[in-house]
Amino acid sequence: MATGVPALSTLLKKTTIVDHHEVLSAANGELQRSKGDINAQRTKAVALLQLDRYDEAVHFFEEAGNALKKAAQLEHAYALYKSGNLEKAQDIVQGIDENRGALHLKAQTHYRLEEFSQAATIYRSLLEFHQVAVENEENDLRINGSATDAQLEWKKQGELVHKKKATREDLEAFETAYNAACACIARSEFSQAEFLLKKANDLCSLSDLSEDLKSDELLPIKVQQLYVLNTLGQKEEAERLASDITLKEIKELSTRQIAQINKLTASTKPYNPYLSHRIVQSTLSPPKSDRLFEFQKSLTLQNELAFDLLSSKFTGVINTTATFLSAHTSPTTQPNVNIQSVINAAAHAQNQLGKLGLTSILPLIEKRPNDVGLILTILQLYVLTNNHGSAITLLKTFFKHLGLWPSAVDQDVRFAPGLIAVMVSLYSIQGRKSHIRTELAKAASYWRHKSKNLPDLFRAAGLALLDSTSSDDCAGAGEIFETLHYQDPKDKLSAAGYVAAYATTNLTKVESTLEHLSPITRLTAGIDVDALEAAGVPNVPTAAAQNTSKKRAADGSTKPTKKRIRKSKLPKEFDPNKAPDPERWLPLRDRSSYRPKGKKGKQKAQALTQGGVSDKGAESLNIANSDGVSKPGSTVVSASSKPSKKKKSKK
Repeated sequence: MATGVPALSTLLKKTTIVDHHEVLSAANGELQRSKGDINAQRTKAVALLQLDRYDEAVHFFEEAGNALKKAAQLEHAYALYKSGNLEKAQDIVQGIDENRGALHLKAQTHYRLEEFSQAATIYRSLLEFHQVAVENEENDLRINGSATDAQLEWKKQGELVHKKKATREDLEAFETAYNAACACIARSEFSQAEFLLKKANDLCSLSDLSEDLKSDELLPIKVQQLYVLNTLGQKEEAERLASDITLKEIKELSTRQIAQINKLTASTKPYNPYLSHRIVQSTLSPPKSDRLFEFQKSLTLQNELAFDLLSSKFTGVINTTATFLSAHTSPTTQPNVNIQSVINAAAHAQNQLGKLGLTSILPLIEKRPNDVGLILTILQLYVLTNNHGSAITLLKTFFKHLGLWPSAVDQDVRFAPGLIAVMVSLYSIQGRKSHIRTELAKAASYWRHKSKNLPDLFRAAGLALLDSTSSDDCAGAGEIFETLHYQDPKDKLSAAGYVAAYATTNLTKVESTLEHLSPITRLTAGIDVDALEAAGVPNVPTAAAQNTSKKRAADGSTKPTKKRIRKSKLPKEFDPNKAPDPERWLPLRDRSSYRPKGKKGKQKAQALTQGGVSDKGAESLNIANSDGVSKPGSTVVSASSKPSKKKKSKK
């Protein structure tokens, strides 16, 4: 009797299989004999995951049924996560007991779904409160945690990031150095990002990775370096780096798509916008498992629409942006929505600026009165034409319109820090300090009642209120700086504002804080009081009162040119001993010495009266009646006795 094929469990106990292809073959052999064997099914699923065949793994879970899904929940969720079915993966992983593997997968699912605050919380708990169970797990947690912090910065949730500056630990691995650089880019700290990216490049080049893996890891670093160099204006270095990047070598299509845009913008040579548009449109879109984050998709769409505008495809841009805007409510402060409004306005204006652009865009405000992006575009055009008064009027009208709607969303837009900053800037140009104080006080009061921490806005409001002589304004400044001081006792500006607000009304309240401030003697040690008094008080004109002439100002170092006095010109035959002709100022024909040439000229000269009364004129006037007495109003011009003959026109 022939010996049967041993069971899979027996085979795995007796041998050590390193090749996952062999494991998959053994599992398939077992399933041919026993299709419902859960152990064989789970082994096959794990082997497919190890071979990065995630779509096949998902399909196998669907074929195997609920028994395998229940027995291998973590594997099923991981297969869904890697294949891009993030929502389904999250639903499954939520029901798994919180072991370390499930927590890792839950954090990664939150990360890909852009729920970065939840992901950051899980990574911190794994790093701080759980004992590390796997080798190099701590390093992986630091890498994933720093990547989550960078994404929080991109999503404008930087207040949730605990570490703002790169530490020595971040400079030990190229992954953490790269993530720290990405966080700096999100905060617009490009010089620091350039240094960290160079460090990441050096660390990756010196790592123990194989040459293929090293090349794969260096390409994203170079793509990010290219963006930073472009932003810093280092065009020549950026162009050299762009020549070293080969797009076909980038395996991730999302990174390849970003690299294509960065390479186009790095070129210093004159480019054809139509050819660039064709190149951008021909770039392959990444699959669902490698999709871009929302901020990346928004920027990529902006770049595509910008190339459309450069290619004069205005109608297409208008239709695309109008469809996008119709799917979103307004007003809103979401950048991806408002930038679409700006591009829509640019398409309507056909890339025209100044008054021509305003003429095309202003009618749109009647159709979209709540469009924040459109409002900001018109404000920018007003500022470019030095029409600050119209800009202030437009923004005040928009604020008044939002005030009529009591919904929380509309009021959040009304007191959005960005819009408040625009209004304050416009008021500053015209030197309207009281209006600045009022606007900042309203915004600070609104956000304080909503218990939202906006330290930059609160500091600006507190400083503006301190500049007032009103006791109510000083009291309001004291409340603002008191809150800021207790939130961050190390902030010297908040502490100084807190002391300044209560110094004249309640000094005992701030005495403890006053001791931690720098003494006045140290602050004024290098100031020459006598020199300041001798110099006097400067009278600094406001921006509105300054000369707005477009002419280039004269260089103060150049000396003023002296006016040259020309010599008087005298006639050639001038005799100083002879009296000049008294009629020299009269025209030649009016002088007594004038003698016309020719027969007709002499007759014409005789007919000239030169101020006298013509005899012929006297004959033509009936100046007296028969009795010799003149009557008022009886002087008329007598008509000629001969009828006038008019020349007939030829028909």
